[in-house]
Amino acid sequence: MNPTPLIIVNNAAAQARRAWPIIRTRLRQAKIDFDVRETTAPADATCLTRAALDRGCTLVGVVGGDGTLSEAASGYFEAQTEVSNNVPAPINRDAALAIFPSGTGDDFARTLVGKRAPLNHWIESFIRYRHDPQAAKTRVVDVIRVRTDGYQRQLICINASTLGLGGETAARVAAQGKSLRRFSGEARFVAAAMGALAAWRERPVMVKIDGNRVIEGPMNLVGVANACYAGGGMMLSPTAELDDAALDVITVSGLSRAGILRELTRIHKGGHVANPGVRIEKGGSVSVETLNAQDALLIEVDGNVSGRTPADYHIMPQSLRIVV
Repeated sequence: MNPTPLIIVNNAAAQARRAWPIIRTRLRQAKIDFDVRETTAPADATCLTRAALDRGCTLVGVVGGDGTLSEAASGYFEAQTEVSNNVPAPINRDAALAIFPSGTGDDFARTLVGKRAPLNHWIESFIRYRHDPQAAKTRVVDVIRVRTDGYQRQLICINASTLGLGGETAARVAAQGKSLRRFSGEARFVAAAMGALAAWRERPVMVKIDGNRVIEGPMNLVGVANACYAGGGMMLSPTAELDDAALDVITVSGLSRAGILRELTRIHKGGHVANPGVRIEKGGSVSVETLNAQDALLIEVDGNVSGRTPADYHIMPQSLRIVV
C-alpha cells in the first residue's frame, strides 16, 4: 500500500472551509485514509508538502485556490539554500498533486479540463488515483521558475504571472472586504481591475525573451503564462498549453483606459488578442525590467502578490504530475 496521502486545507479561505466537510465525508465513505493539515501562514503549504514528500508520501491534495496550489507545487521541488540560475530539482517525479478547487479563481483547474468542473469531479479523481495510481488519469505538466525582487526571491508558478496592471489587480483582490468576497471570482477580479485601471499609468518596460528578442516600450501589462486562464476565467493567452515546454509572453502596450475596458469585455473568450496593442510570443525564458527603479512593476504569481521587477521566468518542462 502506498503511504498515506496528505491533504492540505487553506482554512483561511471561506470556500475551502465550506468544501472541506464535503470532501472529508466522501473520502471516508470511500474508505480512503489520509492525513490532514491546515495552513496558518504564507508558505505553509510549501513546507508541509516538502516534508511529506521527504518522508515518502506520493500524493498531496490541496483544498484551496490557485495560490495555495502554487505553494504546494513549490514543495515538490528541492529547497535551495540560495537563489541561483539553477532550476530546483523534483523531489520525486512519480509523486502526484491533487486539486480540490475552492478558491477565488481556480484557473489552473479550469485549464486542466477546459471548463469549471464541479468539486465532485476532483473528489472522484482523487479516490480513483488512491485506489489505483497506474489506472487513474494524470497529466505531467510544465512549471515556471520565477525570480522577483531583483532576482533575489524564488518561486514556482504553475498557472500564470502578471505584472503591472495584473499585479495591481491581484493586490486589490487580496484587500477586498467581506462584502465583495460573497461574489464570484470573475466579478471580484473585474471590480479589482477597474480600481487598478483608474490609478494606472503606462510605464517604460523592457521584456527580453530567450536572451535576444526584445520588446521595449510603455506598457500596461506583461503576462507570463503556462496556462490559458488567469484572473478568474480570463483567457489571458488562448495559445498556452500546460505541457508544450514554452512560456507564453503577453505584452499590452498603447491602450487607453477606454481601450482596456473594452478588452476586459472580450478577454474571457480570448478576443483581446485581435487588438494590435496585444502581443503574444513564446519562449523558454523571459526577463522583465523597467528603465527606472521608481517604475518597478508589482508582480502576481498564481494570484499571490509576489514582489516587484526586475524579474525573470524559466520554463521547467514536464516537471509536475497532476491528478485529473
